[in-house]
Amino acid sequence: MKVKEIMEALNLKLLTPELSLEGDIKGGYASDLLSNVMGQAQSGMVWVTMQGHQNVAAVASLIGLAAVIVAGDAPVEEDTLKKAVLNEVVIFTTPLSSYDVIGKLYALGIGNS
Repeated sequence: MKVKEIMEALNLKLLTPELSLEGDIKGGYASDLLSNVMGQAQSGMVWVTMQGHQNVAAVASLIGLAAVIVAGDAPVEEDTLKKAVLNEVVIFTTPLSSYDVIGKLYALGIGNS
């Protein structure tokens, strides 16, 4: 599944419109603990979090994540978006809770591997 397809299926708001949405989603991961994401998430995954600070873009870039979904309408800092664009990290936001986002991703066939 392509990044663009999850954006459309979940009605996500794109915060990094400068970036391509053609990447493939290879799985999903959810956590708000950055060290947990660094140790467990894999390249090509979509990450669901409620964090919106700069380190989200740094961790996503380091791992090579396909996209980040910031759930619960949590605020995303402007510096985070600048860093995301610089490091080619697609970031979305949604009013849906993390629980709902994860359920919808799973229903779309996106598991954790």
